[in-house]
Amino acid sequence: MVSSRCKMAVKEELKKLGLHFIVLDLGEVEIMEDLSEEVREQLKTALLSQGLELMDDKRAVLMEQMKRIITDSVLHPVEMTRVGFSTHLSEMLGYDYAYLAALFSEVQGVNIEQYVIALKIERIKELVMYGTMSLTEISYEMNYSSVAHLSNQFKNATGLSPTRFKQWKDKAKASSV
Repeated sequence: MVSSRCKMAVKEELKKLGLHFIVLDLGEVEIMEDLSEEVREQLKTALLSQGLELMDDKRAVLMEQMKRIITDSVLHPVEMTRVGFSTHLSEMLGYDYAYLAALFSEVQGVNIEQYVIALKIERIKELVMYGTMSLTEISYEMNYSSVAHLSNQFKNATGLSPTRFKQWKDKAKASSV
């Protein structure tokens, strides 16, 4: 689940099936009842009709949990400074980091670090386009050691410096009006 709309859709489908939940969060739901195979299939079908998927595979569930934690750490990096990322991920999920990293690479086709960098770059693009923060502020917000580090990583990923990226986007926006 990636949005409040998804959460609402899941709540509605659970209600239709007479199911009660303890926890309903993005990417997971804990249902109070034991599900029969028939009810599980009904729920699976109902969720598919909403464009959502019921994940029974423990590895798939673990992957979604990892992605959610990684995304949260990118969106709220200041909260991550007290412990290292690998320690945080291991503690949150109760698995050894080496296992999590190997599973992530196998399923995603990229390692966790590459995935984190890609998410950071997308977030930096948003912040640059909003124009409300300087590169120094963005660098601090995104937990980079320096503006130069952020700029280098951004340029390696996009082929443009953050400043050129903003100029290019602003030019594209102006020409489409």
